[in-house]
Amino acid sequence: MNFTDTHCHIYTEQFDEDRSGIIESSIKVGVKRFLLPAIDASYTKRLTSLAGEYPTQIFPMFGLHPCSVKDNWELEIEEVQRYLFNNPTNVKPIAVGEIGLDVYWEKSFLDQQIEVLKIQINWAKELNLPIVIHVRDAFEEILEIIDELNDERLSGVFHCFTGNLEQAKHILNYGGFKLGIGGVLTFKNSGLDKTIEQVDLKHLLLETDSPYLAPHPHRGKRNEPSYLMLVAKKLAELKGVSVEEISSVTERNTNEIFFPTQLED
Repeated sequence: MNFTDTHCHIYTEQFDEDRSGIIESSIKVGVKRFLLPAIDASYTKRLTSLAGEYPTQIFPMFGLHPCSVKDNWELEIEEVQRYLFNNPTNVKPIAVGEIGLDVYWEKSFLDQQIEVLKIQINWAKELNLPIVIHVRDAFEEILEIIDELNDERLSGVFHCFTGNLEQAKHILNYGGFKLGIGGVLTFKNSGLDKTIEQVDLKHLLLETDSPYLAPHPHRGKRNEPSYLMLVAKKLAELKGVSVEEISSVTERNTNEIFFPTQLED
């Protein structure tokens, strides 16, 4: 069985003491690919260096995280543009991400977040790359934007999906999007399990969002890609299928969004 952690930040400081060991232990349990979303320019060197070190297993994205949209957002977005269009490294992006809207902590930069999001969505369409969307406390606003910009060139994933069934259906009706499911699925009172029970497996991707949102029984501790197996087992239980079936379907789903040339006929 093979799995892909479609969203993890293993290039951050939380893994400086044991990064290579974490990667190797994850590979041993079946997590063979790691997709790395960007945060902002302060992490770009870390991200590209790690991807260069593991070129067949680690795949980077470039984008500006909504929580990093501050007064210097214009400089930050220029750096994203440089790596997307005139990449100074040999590391090629598989997506534009993570991008989106987040007003959980503050709303003062919402207008700038919206502008930055629209810019990056249009770059993704120009480059024929999928997008990876982060959304927190702004579902209505982000769906309005995707409603406006969605077309046959747009695809991607709503990372760490925790919405309701109506929101899931809205997203899936776009045609080119899937839902990223992580540790929250294992949380006792999250309610996400009730929603995901009603969503076909063909619409789901697996992720950890390491080092955040560790699944039960590691909740509150540092998350890591090997814990993806706990999410896979919980999803198998909900759907009444084997973990092998979860592997087969979610790997195909991952290839559909991020590695279309690897899809089987």
